[in-house]
Amino acid sequence: MTTPVIEARGLSKSYGSHKALDDVSFRVESGRIVGLIGPNGAGKTTALKAILGLTPFKGELKVLGLDPYAQRDALMRDVCFIADVAVLPKWIKVSQALDYVAGVHPKFNRATAEEFLRKTDIKMKSRVRELSKGMVTQLHLSLILAIDARLLVLDEPTLGLDLLYRRAFYDSLLNDYFDKERTIVVTTHQVEEIENLLTDVMFINHGKVVLDSPVENLADRFLQVVTTPDKAVAARALGPIHEREVFGRIGLVFDGRSAEELRPFGDVRPPSLSDLFVARMQGVAPGARS
Repeated sequence: MTTPVIEARGLSKSYGSHKALDDVSFRVESGRIVGLIGPNGAGKTTALKAILGLTPFKGELKVLGLDPYAQRDALMRDVCFIADVAVLPKWIKVSQALDYVAGVHPKFNRATAEEFLRKTDIKMKSRVRELSKGMVTQLHLSLILAIDARLLVLDEPTLGLDLLYRRAFYDSLLNDYFDKERTIVVTTHQVEEIENLLTDVMFINHGKVVLDSPVENLADRFLQVVTTPDKAVAARALGPIHEREVFGRIGLVFDGRSAEELRPFGDVRPPSLSDLFVARMQGVAPGARS
């Protein structure tokens, strides 16, 4: 078995009486694109801080075989990070940003960054304060793409950007960065936009991982049936994990039921990742189970 890029066992972190991470265990293998998805306050940011060596923790955590908190300097040679808040100084010129990263990171390739920037409207003489939020994100991405890192961590990287910039960001990420030797961990609230990019999903809520699965396995485990109110009574006897009403019809999500079992009640299909996320976060409505 190959060494995982990230391996956590009993990972815990508390802030006073609040458990941000509660005995969490998971693995992230090389060459995967993992979506770490959860509501606000679920523990996503704390998990990322632990992975990046930005906070101490209880339990065991190895990132690229290293203790991220004790060996952060060594780890950062092979890890890159984009946050939802741009950290580039407003006064710095684009060319100076490239100069700075070239001077501090041994794996930065300036020619790669310049090639990426040529595909944008960003000028080398422009200062960060003169760029739109979308351009700042493109600049940040160009700096990251030019670093030959094994792990890229993205925390709400397209927050506040319009649809065109969000689409361009993820297209560039896949076409210009990702390969089978690199691994990406991404958090986002815009689940619909990344569900087709992901190889794995990890749902987290109240500091616990409530689902950890390759995307390709989800359709074998979870199914949704859209039925009528009169048939929903019998369908509920099969134990849905979630239900919702849409335009007079009822959608029921099931874990571990076959299409043959559900087909008599209505249209059966795998739930979207966003529908599955809502199902796992909200659970079954009161009175839905028989």
